[in-house]
Amino acid sequence: MVVIRLSRSGANKRPFYHLVVADQRFPRGGRYIEKIGFFNPVAAGQDVKLHIELERANHWISQGAQPSDRVNSLLKQYQKEQAA
Repeated sequence: MVVIRLSRSGANKRPFYHLVVADQRFPRGGRYIEKIGFFNPVAAGQDVKLHIELERANHWISQGAQPSDRVNSLLKQYQKEQAA
């Protein structure tokens, strides 16, 4: 099954996540099909906290990819920010 999930990178105590489309059997930080955005939970000042390529995310969801719970909430948050 294809899933949309967060892949952790960054230093100790400074997490940075990539939103990736991956096969569910691959490890969290391992191989992926496509990178569709990023999430920086410790962004401060002018740093961008969240960026998602909505067109690609919607494409993968229409093809049957299942977003994780956290990715689903991030998608809703990003869509709300784009509408405002």
